[in-house]
Amino acid sequence: MTARRAAWRWLPVLLAAVMVSGCATSSVAVQSSRDPWESFNRSVWDLNERLDGAVLRPAASAWVNTVPAPARKGVANVLGNIGDVWSGFNQFLQGKPGQGLNMAGRVLVNTTVGLAGLFDPATGMGLQRRSEDFGQTLGRWGVGSGPYLVLPLLGPSTARDGLASALDRAGSPAGLAASDNAALAITVVDTLERRAGLLGATDLLDDMALDKYSLVREAYLARRQDAVQDGATPNNSTTRE
Repeated sequence: MTARRAAWRWLPVLLAAVMVSGCATSSVAVQSSRDPWESFNRSVWDLNERLDGAVLRPAASAWVNTVPAPARKGVANVLGNIGDVWSGFNQFLQGKPGQGLNMAGRVLVNTTVGLAGLFDPATGMGLQRRSEDFGQTLGRWGVGSGPYLVLPLLGPSTARDGLASALDRAGSPAGLAASDNAALAITVVDTLERRAGLLGATDLLDDMALDKYSLVREAYLARRQDAVQDGATPNNSTTRE
């Protein structure tokens, strides 16, 4: 799937965010309660946008144009396989042993048959990736998301997820690297590959010519709520946003 086609998968979420952000006074009050640090967040957002436009987006475009797609796919598979270990650990922490065993099976198959994760035969065997992080684990056990928060370089988050990201980084491929140089190299490659995957989505956002900050905020918060609740509606879920 190309980046442009993948971007269209975001369109329903983005359009829903437009509808939410365009509602009347009561909606503005709700947004204010979820984003009480908006002034600070917008300043960080603007900084991130400038850095992205000057450095990250051009670097990601160069990455796509110079590195063959099979090589990029292999790198993404290896990093994803390492990340699946942390996801599986969080599945167990959330009291979901079935999904935890699914992730453990993915890691086992891809590490052996998939040549250290270079290939992904596990998906073809029905062992789907179900990524989880420590922020979702906290939400699963009733910790509220807290205010919306934009982090320097990292982008959209919440107070809960921002704090949890320290543990997420420790369990990430870079956090598990054997040396600082290896951690830096993994971070650079992972960042470029992740940003490359969003090139189409950011082009779509630019084309819509709306308030990107509000649009991304609403889309992010909706996606995180869905992730914490495993797609369940708030009335049918014991977790908190």
